[in-house]
Amino acid sequence: MIQSLTSINALVLYMAAAVAEIAGCFAFWAWLRLDKSVLWTLPGLLALVIFALLLTRIDAAFAGRAFAAYGGVYIVASLAWLWIVEGAQPDRWDFFGAAVCLAGTAIILFGPRATP
Repeated sequence: MIQSLTSINALVLYMAAAVAEIAGCFAFWAWLRLDKSVLWTLPGLLALVIFALLLTRIDAAFAGRAFAAYGGVYIVASLAWLWIVEGAQPDRWDFFGAAVCLAGTAIILFGPRATP
C-alpha cells in the first residue's frame, strides 16, 4: 500500500512538473517564434521555477534517477500539449515512442535496486 501511494504521488508530481516545464518553455517559444510580447516570459519563468520545485519533491535517493524517470512523463505530456494546445494530433509513431519511454520510466522507478 505504501509503495502504491508513493507511486501515485510520484506520478502526480511528475505530471504537474511536466505541465509547468512545458508551459514555461512554450512561453519562450511564443515570444521568440510566434512574435508574442516579451512579457510572455514572466509567467514562463514562474512556471519553470514551479517545475524545478516540483521535481525536487520526488522521493528518490538520487537526483539523476528522478530526472531520468521524469523523461518519459515529459515526453507523454509534450505530446498531449501538441494535441491539446497546438491542435496537431500525434501519429502512431509518436504514441509508440511515448509507450517505449514510459516503459523506461517504469523500469527506472520500479526496478529492483541492490542495497548499498
